[in-house]
Amino acid sequence: MNINMKHILNRLINQESISSEEAKAVLVNISKGDYNQSQIASFLTVYMMRTITIEELQGFRDALLELCIPVKLDNYSTIDLCGTGGDGKDTFNISTLASFVTAGTGIHVTKHGNYGVSSACGSSNVMEFLGIKFSNNPDFLECCLEQAGICVLHAPLFHPAMKHVAPIRKELGVKTFFNMLGPMVNPAFPKNQLVGVFSLELLRLYSYLYQNTKKKYTLVHALDGYDEISLTGAAKVIQNDREQIIDASTFNLNPLKQEQIHGGNSIESSAKIFTHILLGQGTDAQNNVVCANAALAISTVNNTSIEDSFQIAKESLISGKALNSFKTLVELSQN
Repeated sequence: MNINMKHILNRLINQESISSEEAKAVLVNISKGDYNQSQIASFLTVYMMRTITIEELQGFRDALLELCIPVKLDNYSTIDLCGTGGDGKDTFNISTLASFVTAGTGIHVTKHGNYGVSSACGSSNVMEFLGIKFSNNPDFLECCLEQAGICVLHAPLFHPAMKHVAPIRKELGVKTFFNMLGPMVNPAFPKNQLVGVFSLELLRLYSYLYQNTKKKYTLVHALDGYDEISLTGAAKVIQNDREQIIDASTFNLNPLKQEQIHGGNSIESSAKIFTHILLGQGTDAQNNVVCANAALAISTVNNTSIEDSFQIAKESLISGKALNSFKTLVELSQN
């Protein structure tokens, strides 16, 4: 579809929305290099100033899934634990740690991630720093799943179409609608998903889009702004067949203070927190928030209660199974 960017920008600036077909066509054209950097930057900026519609989000998602390099891992019933990021909370890498805790319980994890855009340290930053290799080789990824229970899908290797957007996102340095899309465009097409989102509005949009997929899903937004279970207050959780509000008491815990789950201000300090927790040297607050998020993933796949899943997650962390999963992945990366 031939889409004139000037025409699209004029419509968006006039508070009009575009159809899912137009949204899809714009991203496809961006991937072909049809627009200049200023046009792309303007297009991204418009969506920071107005809410995105379900149709637009669906069009963007469909474009990225069509343009991605898919990975066939159909022999595994995998889950992705992925937040949208962009909550501005600067926590440590909770969902990445929860991914290793989940893998330690025997559930296969296809972790989709990227470098941080609006935070100091995204999941890819910390994993790369700690020696994990990024690859889009299907054999290597399957080997990781088989031996470590987890493989890492570093987004830029699977979404080459977005090479025109990456430098602009980096220069802008603020969250864009690509933050909203990250969890929806996992190239392994996992059958299960735990997604944290940064706003109630986005929770509603995700809930609508996920109802129309065949996935088992858990969507979460902490009402005090986190894109994950923070244990600092109540969180809204939406699953295939129910909605509920959960908080620290769901896990028989006392509420946490925000500073207890604050992250590192650099990749080095984030990596230090990351390894401390895996080695069993994390604080109770850090361990509990990681295991609470892993519990949601475990309950999504196994249909166990959140309370039981929390105990399973704690056992994975305390026994060293999560650490073993991480060490195996690093070893496979070195070979």
